[in-house]
Amino acid sequence: MVLGSPDLPQRQVLDHGSTRAGRWLRARRLKFAAWIAVVEGLLVVLHVIPWFAALALAALAAGFYIWLGRELRSDVGRQTSWIAAASQVMVVLVPVLVALIGGLAILAVGILAVVALVVLFTDRS
Repeated sequence: MVLGSPDLPQRQVLDHGSTRAGRWLRARRLKFAAWIAVVEGLLVVLHVIPWFAALALAALAAGFYIWLGRELRSDVGRQTSWIAAASQVMVVLVPVLVALIGGLAILAVGILAVVALVVLFTDRS
């Protein structure tokens, strides 16, 4: 094929060393990571998996990806290590978000209680 030939699809660039399976995983890796994080995050929130175990697994997965996963010869291995690291880091964020949202809900209830007290004490009837 010659650059610019009709046989070559327009705007398609292939990474050097990529494979068909690796490109397929790369196109869907965020979706896979998100679904893994949702399922595992629910297990953490429901206390099926301890949060510290999820935190340790996230540190291991992210460390593996940073030090070894990016340099793997296998394209599928690189994409799989990215999916594992991303999903585990997302799982660690789930309890943080639950605590943040719970804290905001408690704050909102407190503000509503103060407003209710002000309204009750300022009522002159």
